[in-house]
Amino acid sequence: MTRIGLIVNPLAGIGGRVGLKGSDGIETQRRALELGATPEAPQRAALSLLPLFQFDPTLEVFTPPLEMGETSVRQAGFAPNVIGGIRPSATTAEDTRQAARELAARGVDLILFAGGDGTARDICAALPAQFPCLGIPAGVKIHSAVYATNPKHAGELAAMFLQGKARLREAEVLDLDEAAYRDGRVNVRLYGTLFVPHRPLLLQNQKMPSPESEAYQAEAIAAEVVEQMQAGVAYILAPGTTTRAVAQALNVEKTLVGVDVVRDGELIAKDVTQAQLLNLLETMPAKIIVTPIGGQGFLFGRGNQQIGAEVIRKVGRGNIIVVGTADKLRALRMQPLLVDTGDTEVDKLIEGYFAVVTGYRESMMYKVVA
Repeated sequence: MTRIGLIVNPLAGIGGRVGLKGSDGIETQRRALELGATPEAPQRAALSLLPLFQFDPTLEVFTPPLEMGETSVRQAGFAPNVIGGIRPSATTAEDTRQAARELAARGVDLILFAGGDGTARDICAALPAQFPCLGIPAGVKIHSAVYATNPKHAGELAAMFLQGKARLREAEVLDLDEAAYRDGRVNVRLYGTLFVPHRPLLLQNQKMPSPESEAYQAEAIAAEVVEQMQAGVAYILAPGTTTRAVAQALNVEKTLVGVDVVRDGELIAKDVTQAQLLNLLETMPAKIIVTPIGGQGFLFGRGNQQIGAEVIRKVGRGNIIVVGTADKLRALRMQPLLVDTGDTEVDKLIEGYFAVVTGYRESMMYKVVA
């Protein structure tokens, strides 16, 4: 009988909506909860199991107790085989590593793990070489190439692997210094590789930094965007170097890895949370200026969770301005842009074609898929 394992980092991604730009460390997690954040990883893990339940409801699923997997497995309809023990609401990175070692020792055919880059590091440190595994995206920042593009695709890709329809490939595990990231500095390090099933459009690419050569293109994009700005409208600037160029053209400060808001050429809110954005939208019209992540093509759901599904729904698809250099789009090799907001209806709302601003008086039609 086919057997799979599931490991959930229950607090993965908890800092995203509240603007903390990560979830590593007890203090960050405590602060996120104080700000009203709610865990999303267990629900995303359950969503990933639904395609597997449709594929074979008799699959044996081994998982740690409670929020580290058992809850998600039951929610998806499976009867879990619970392994090990945890301290409820106080799980640690060592719990993840121990679960990975035990699942590997039991000889499961594939380990699914829900989290972000920190979780991938723990899995990489614990698993034997070339052991099949696959990430369910639930983190704030996901640079690693070991995650599916969304939870549903994780389940579909896992089912393909179990049927022999997806081969394993070696993929990089990357992570960055969150303290430096919160200060606007990106310091990414390679921690190793994992062997994951691969099919085009189902597995995300490694995040790539923007090259210095894109600076001139970003300035041209900024000139076009600023010229088209409307009086009295708030413009929500997503993270990124291209959106930072828009702020620089307005001569206002931009939080490189945060979300800021400008109106009538002035900065009116800096490094905002999702709750702050929702409050702002009650008082004024707004547009979102967002740029895809280099190498991956994500518009929403990676690194900009402050602009969550509720914010997008209120702003409306017609008020989303997508900006990106021609070099960045060409680097995607015709793969579509991606969204993973955690809300299926909003993802479907965003799907379709956008005129991506690529320069002054220049744009390119580009497809977005969920």
